[in-house]
Amino acid sequence: MKRILLAAVLGFAFAGAAVAAPLTYKIDPNHTDVVAGWSHFGFSHPVAHFGKVDGSITYDPAKPAASSVQVTIPLDGLNSHVPDFDEHLKSADFFDAEKYPTITFKSTKVEAAGEKKLKVTGELTVHGVTKPAVLDVTINKIGEQPMAKRAAAGFDATTTLKRSDFGLGKYAPNVSDEVSIRITTEALVPKQ
Repeated sequence: MKRILLAAVLGFAFAGAAVAAPLTYKIDPNHTDVVAGWSHFGFSHPVAHFGKVDGSITYDPAKPAASSVQVTIPLDGLNSHVPDFDEHLKSADFFDAEKYPTITFKSTKVEAAGEKKLKVTGELTVHGVTKPAVLDVTINKIGEQPMAKRAAAGFDATTTLKRSDFGLGKYAPNVSDEVSIRITTEALVPKQ
């Protein structure tokens, strides 16, 4: 009887540890949106969407510091809903996408920042320039995605950047140097 009880207790203990183990998720580009917004002469606040996001998120709910994020955003997915403006943003005046075709982010530190909140610090590379960036992250949901029948994680994140820090300061201050970034992502554990 003691052996059965001990086996049951150990089984529950190890099962709990397995549930809390970190998982690595692949970002789902169909359920991920990166949106940049800025002020245009103070009259309007246009936005541009960066599609085709690729990357992975390793998340450890028991030990957030063991978590990590790695993302690549190809600039060919840039969409402001104004095709001529998209081409201008991709030109040498701004991103120079022919020379620098991607934006990358690689976390260097993940910290708990309250209930369902994280602070993710990392290296952001835009236009060939790498600078530190901090994302304020909300954990939307961790669990099984009902359609995919796989473990999934959902996060929202925000930050503010200065275009000029990355050599993209043309037309500032009329077009704001500060750009707000808003991210929503759903990521899935890859199929086995």
